[in-house]
Amino acid sequence: MAEVQKIHGIHAVQALIKARPDHIVNAWMDRQRKDAKLQAIKQSLDEVGIRVDYVDKKTLEKLSSNANHQGVLLTAKLPQERTEEQLKKALKEQQDQAFYLVLDQVTDPHNLGACLRTALAAGVQGVIVPKDNACRLNATVCKVASGAAELLPVYRVTNLVRTLKYLKTEGVWVSGAAGEATKDVFEAELTGSVAIVMGAEGKGLRSLTQQQCDQLIKIPMSEKVESLNVSVATGIILYEVLRQNQRSLNS
Repeated sequence: MAEVQKIHGIHAVQALIKARPDHIVNAWMDRQRKDAKLQAIKQSLDEVGIRVDYVDKKTLEKLSSNANHQGVLLTAKLPQERTEEQLKKALKEQQDQAFYLVLDQVTDPHNLGACLRTALAAGVQGVIVPKDNACRLNATVCKVASGAAELLPVYRVTNLVRTLKYLKTEGVWVSGAAGEATKDVFEAELTGSVAIVMGAEGKGLRSLTQQQCDQLIKIPMSEKVESLNVSVATGIILYEVLRQNQRSLNS
């Protein structure tokens, strides 16, 4: 049986209904709340065939473990992570240019959720994470991702080095972000099929991971700033990939 998460708050609930209504198990709403936003959520739940149980505010607080529920709470199945074999199948069936994000031992669920949300917005086709020392898809990740965890495939692989080698045999250009790199991200070649590899919070890319990258790139920064949060850095680099590919298509 799939693990169940609690989804609360208007934006998170709306995102789940839109992205994966089939994952919803139960729904509760505050019977005293009659505002337009909750009425719209009720209508959306009716449209996808989910029955709403109306309860008082005290009961909703108990069900949500005193979270900021904003009058609505869902329980939903967690999205399922995908396997290394599914990644290989996706690459073999790829019709257009590949665009993947690789996260090397990112353990913070807020960072993973933010990376998923940005990756989906930038058009990434999948996120690759190692089996060990990396955050799993959980309720916190899904809430921060605001629907992206339900839409974007997350592939958990046994050996990240081996997977990077495989990506390269499939014609994917692997670029790793590293503070010690000499190449500026805005000067690097990031067109075609690419995988962007980002390191863990504070530690960056492991040396073995760096060795498998076709190039190492860095984000230019003021001397007053030592480093950026991994989700912020991910956003900058992914959108540079997007910019370069759009420019290439238009030229």
